Amino acid sequence: MEIYEVLKRPILTEKSSYQADVLRQYVFEVDVRANKHQVRKAVEEIFGVHVQAVNIMNVRGKKRRWGRHEGKMRDWKKAIVTLAPGESISFFEGV
Repeated sequence: MEIYEVLKRPILTEKSSYQADVLRQYVFEVDVRANKHQVRKAVEEIFGVHVQAVNIMNVRGKKRRWGRHEGKMRDWKKAIVTLAPGESISFFEGV
């Protein structure tokens, strides 16, 4: 899997903004096949920063209803990346 296939999108919420500002942690949606080593390598190469730690969790899709039809949203994987002290990703600043 190539590095640009690993990271799908950043997760921008109030909690992730707080984590980025105070804790140097950035949250991404990643490919369901990706592991911690691939996420670390992708973030370091794409953003040019040093990664201190990577935490990954699987998020279950919620059940949804469309009228009388019931379905399920897709499952996805979330990665929380902690950067080395003094580093940041400029993509998240000012959000």
